[in-house]
Order: sequence, then structure tokens, then C-alpha cells
Amino acid sequence: MSRNAEAALLLLAAVIAAMGTALANFPRGVGVDAQVALTFIVFVAAFGAVHLSLRRWAPTANPYLFPIGALLVAVGLTEVYRLDADPLAALQRWWLLAGGLAAALVVFLLRDEGVTVLRRYRYLFLAASVALLLLPLLPETWPLHGAEVNGSRLWVRLELPLGDRSLSFQPGEIAKVLLTVFLASYLADRHTAMSAATRRIGRLQIPEPRHFGPIVIAAVASFGVLVYQRDLGASLLLFALFVGLVYMATGKAAYLVAGGGLAAAGGIIAFQVFDHVQRRVSSWLHPFDDFTGAGFQIAQSLFALGSGSLTGSGVALGRPDLIPAASTDFVFAAVAEEMGLAGSIAVIAAFALLIAAGMGIALRSRDLFRKFLAAGLTLVVGVQAILIIAGVIRLLPVTGITLPFMSYGGSSLLANMVILALLARISHGDRA
Repeated sequence: MSRNAEAALLLLAAVIAAMGTALANFPRGVGVDAQVALTFIVFVAAFGAVHLSLRRWAPTANPYLFPIGALLVAVGLTEVYRLDADPLAALQRWWLLAGGLAAALVVFLLRDEGVTVLRRYRYLFLAASVALLLLPLLPETWPLHGAEVNGSRLWVRLELPLGDRSLSFQPGEIAKVLLTVFLASYLADRHTAMSAATRRIGRLQIPEPRHFGPIVIAAVASFGVLVYQRDLGASLLLFALFVGLVYMATGKAAYLVAGGGLAAAGGIIAFQVFDHVQRRVSSWLHPFDDFTGAGFQIAQSLFALGSGSLTGSGVALGRPDLIPAASTDFVFAAVAEEMGLAGSIAVIAAFALLIAAGMGIALRSRDLFRKFLAAGLTLVVGVQAILIIAGVIRLLPVTGITLPFMSYGGSSLLANMVILALLARISHGDRA
């Protein structure tokens, strides 16, 4: 696909977002207004900036990444606007613009050496990621402080000197990108040593333990902070990233088995220690036993899924507003109700295409660092999408993380736009 075709698809996504905003307006008796025009302009500005940067500094980059991402953003923003036009949808538009500019800046900064330059600073990225994960622990007496939401302390809030306004973001979203860069760089250097069994414990042969030192330190630091903050969804995501990348680098299925065992043991311990984990598991297994309490969110989600039928009720004609935190944790349920099974499958297919494109970039890459980085970034998006969709349709307990590109969340949207920019630059480096 050419860059002109990419531009046409990005423009089509902007039209879809504007039409979704208009459809959300019609039941309110508003119709086409300034909000529709603003949505279209922001989409064109955000993705146009990325597109122009790719044309200039990465002309052979994969042309499918940003059109798929733009479609997911358009569908998600439609539902966020339908649920909360002001302030959530308004803020999400500006975060989209910031994400587009950040992605364009990444392409510009990596125009000469590509992502290879990131390899030199892996320990700096590791330290920065741990520092970002520690930010929510800042005391609430400071202007920049941590904030607890739904039992998890994973937000950072900046009090603005303008009335009672504040700006909130999740530093963990940026931390996951930095951790992926560190892991990809480290594994590119040590993958051979980590796959060779040189030590013997009885009849069991294991790799040299010292090669796992930095990874173990990174894992313990990251997981320890996240568990202390009770952000178990992000902990599970990072754990899947660590195990998945180590398996890709070594080809040893034993790491998957060990990772699965550790995840199961950690889940049991978390269930015994944390009350909010017990409530989530209970609401997952028996949502109607406590319909007005812990099970209310998942029960309303199931009602939304059931009432969506094949084509849905139509945008702004359903009742996803009855689902608590629908614009953040349960935006997929809103899509399923108002766009039906067809819309739900379209969203899942878009994520599948995005994951296929990312893994294709990793497979075609000739450099190990670029290969592992592309695979890790794709794994982050894929696992995050699977965890939240599985929670919405009750295959897994709700984890509380956002659906990439679709849920309201500025830091998540910005981080995922940067991920697409990195994947695009990797693909350009392998085709150039």
C-alpha cells in the first residue's frame, strides 16, 4: 500500500470520527455543530502530522499501522463522546493531538540512526521507568502528587493554578514503553547465553544465573512498586511482557511454563491479600449474587452485550451509561451494545490486524534489537487488548487497565501513538 492510500485511509478515519460525533448529537437534538468540525480537524491535524513525518523521514515504513490505529481511535472517541462529551471527550481530543505530535517527534528524532540509538541508553530507560512507576507514591500535600482511584494508586495529579482544575495521567503507560526498550536491548546482547544450559542442579540443567540479574532486578522493582500501588492489571501486563520476550529470545518453552506457574501463584497470593482482588474475582464468578454491589458493573456489561444483537441499537440509542466507568474500563461493552456484534468483531479484527502487522515487522527485521523491540511493543498492545476485552466479556476478571486507542485516557493514548511510531520506524529501517 502506498503512502497516498495511507493518507486516504487516515482521512476516512477522520470522517468516521466526525460522523460518530454527529450521530451522538442527533438524539440530543443538536446535529452537526462545532464539536463535529473540531473532531474532524483534530483527527486531520494529529494523524496528518504523523503521516507527513513518515513521508519525509520514513517513507518506506509500514503503511498499515496508523490507519488501523486511527480507526480504533475513531470508534473509541465516538463512544467516549456519546458517554461524556464534556469533559472526557474534549480532553481526549487534545490528548490525541498531543499523541500525534509526539509520534511525529519520535519519527523526526530517529530519522538518522533509527531505533538503534535507543540501545545505548537501556539502563537509563530502566531507571526512568522505575522512577515513573514511583511517581504515584508522591505525598498528596505536593502540587504534583499521587491519587488513588478504585483501590489502586496508579495516577499522578498535577494541581493547576487555575481555580480547582487539575491534570491527571498514568506514568505507568510511558514506563511500559521504556521497559520494553530495556528488555529488547538486554536480550539482544544476552539471548544466546540465556538459552544455553551451563549449570547443573541435580539432573536439571539451567542457564548461568548471572545473565538473569538485570532482568530479575527490573522485574522485582517494577512488580514490587505496582503491587504496592495495588495496580495488579499493569503488573500482569508487565509480567506477560517479561515472560513473552524472554521466550521469544531463547525459544525455551520452560520459561512459559515457569511464567504460567508464577502468574498462578501470584494470583492466589493477591486473592488472599487484597480485598479488591477478592471482590473482582467474586464479581467475575458470581456477578448476580451481589448485583447492586461488586457485581453491578460486570452485570450491566453483560446486559449491554446481550442487547446489542447483530447491528446494535445505534450510536447514542443504547444505555451504556448505566455501566460504571464505561468510558474507561468498559468502552468495549458500549461498542457491543450500540454497534452490535458486527462492530465488536470489527474492533477485534482491527486489533488482530494491528498485532499481525507488528509481529510481521518483528519477523522481517534483520537486527535482533529491532526484532525484539517490535515484538515487545506489539506484545504490550496485544496483551493489554486481550486482558480488557476478556474482562468485559467475562472470560477473565476485570483488570482495570484501558483498552488501547479506544478507552478514555490521555497517557494511554499518547503512549500507544508512540508505540506505533516506533514500529513504523523499525519497519522503515528494515526496508531501507
